[in-house]
Amino acid sequence: QVELVESGGGSVQAGGSLRLSCAASGGPVSMYCMAWFRQVPGKERERVARIYTDGGSSRYADSVKGRFTISQDNGKNTLYLQMDSLKPEDTAMYYCAAGRSTCLRPDYWGQGTQVTVSS
Repeated sequence: QVELVESGGGSVQAGGSLRLSCAASGGPVSMYCMAWFRQVPGKERERVARIYTDGGSSRYADSVKGRFTISQDNGKNTLYLQMDSLKPEDTAMYYCAAGRSTCLRPDYWGQGTQVTVSS
């Protein structure tokens, strides 16, 4: 059973930065892709970034393009999300996810880490 554990969330002022980490462990950890999602209460979960584990190709939601960077350290089985120029609308619970064949509907999810951006 793959386990994903996020860390690095917190509170920051607008314009600041945070770096989220996601440590993967347990069972076969080679996945087709990994991604970061976020969700605000009452709204649908949004995928903010995705990366293919074999080649590192990434894709971003328009709302975070140019401000967020997804990366991976395969040797450490860790996924990262560098978030710069944060805005109050980035406030959400952020989830790490991994997919065996797709990151549109990932197979594994972390428990989430809260990010709060104040104006």
